[in-house]
Amino acid sequence: MANILIKNIKGLGGILKENNTPLRGKEMANFDTISDAFLAIEDGEISMYGPMSELAGVIDWNNLEVIDAEGKYVLPAFCDSHTHIVFAKTREDEFVDRIKGLSYEEIGKKGGGILNSARKLADMPEEELVADAMKRLALIKAHGTGAVEIKSGYGLSVAAELKMLRVIKTLKAQSDLTIKATFLGAHAFPMEYKENQDAYVDLVINEMLPIIAEENLADYIDVFCERNYFTPEQLDRILAAGVAAGLKPKIHVNQFSVLGGVGIGVKHGAVSVDHLEELDDNDINELKNSKTIATALPSCSFFLNIPYSPVLKMLENDIAVALATDYNPGSTPSGNMQFVNSLACVKMRMTPNQALNATTINGAHAMEMGSELGSITVGKKANIIITKEIPSLDYIPYSFGENVVEQTLLF
Repeated sequence: MANILIKNIKGLGGILKENNTPLRGKEMANFDTISDAFLAIEDGEISMYGPMSELAGVIDWNNLEVIDAEGKYVLPAFCDSHTHIVFAKTREDEFVDRIKGLSYEEIGKKGGGILNSARKLADMPEEELVADAMKRLALIKAHGTGAVEIKSGYGLSVAAELKMLRVIKTLKAQSDLTIKATFLGAHAFPMEYKENQDAYVDLVINEMLPIIAEENLADYIDVFCERNYFTPEQLDRILAAGVAAGLKPKIHVNQFSVLGGVGIGVKHGAVSVDHLEELDDNDINELKNSKTIATALPSCSFFLNIPYSPVLKMLENDIAVALATDYNPGSTPSGNMQFVNSLACVKMRMTPNQALNATTINGAHAMEMGSELGSITVGKKANIIITKEIPSLDYIPYSFGENVVEQTLLF
């Protein structure tokens, strides 16, 4: 592996000398940057950085690839900690239904939504699912993403859930992105279990989980706790079983209503609780006294035209906040983390620095990768973005719709 020197960097951003925990509160306001900088990469890791004035005499120029980044910014690659990137078909017909007045929940009740995706995935061979997902991974990489979490949940049967997780395992082996896998068998109730929901919970716990644990197919367990989906009691049962099987929780909660799922996630040591479009004071108190990361998904709010997560209130309470795409065929057909930064600034009133921290270092921590990814830190993997020539880092969220990434380097 050739060593790399990136020189004449207009601004090297996202510098953390050391980082053991997610950023919180006022820490989120600073995205430390060096102007006129260099970055040295050795064996795929960040070995050195600093101002160009300090470069002379510190670099071994033998066996060295040099990249001139004059006029460009370098920052950590985005870490997208919540996606459903493995799916069979798009659902633009439901998009039209929503334009005509149907809500996401109404579409789900008539057999659309998640159940629609499950029907389409059941008949699709693994090879096609892998090929399609690889194209999506290439697309998000081109927009600056270097690490991604991928969920199952469009299977909803033992065979199809295992198929999805085996697809994700193949993606881990074939892609140069860092990938974490999440088991989301409890995404929705299949039609045949509508009148006996606890029997499906038993299926998830007693038949799916043991195989997943035996084959080491997932890092996390997830449940969609929401009205018309899984109850807090069912969430509690499934998380307890998942933890016993060696999986850590990352859960869907509070997308449309407050049911108490946040507290249950915190009780089980959830790495993150995601969505949080609806939030009450009890949830705030649960999160501020925990290590659980609150992950907001503004692209979902944009696409479904629902409220945005109250992230400023979370930041005021020193809650660790991450931002992710929720890339999926029904409610967020986009994996563009640059657009997530724009929405965070425009719709959630985050500053560009706060948004960049939420999509880099805190996103890494939401996948338990904060010691390896998400910042410019000596010893971390050199997964970085080199932008095109742009006037400032603030231009990234400002110029929504434009891909400002010239190159995403991954190791």
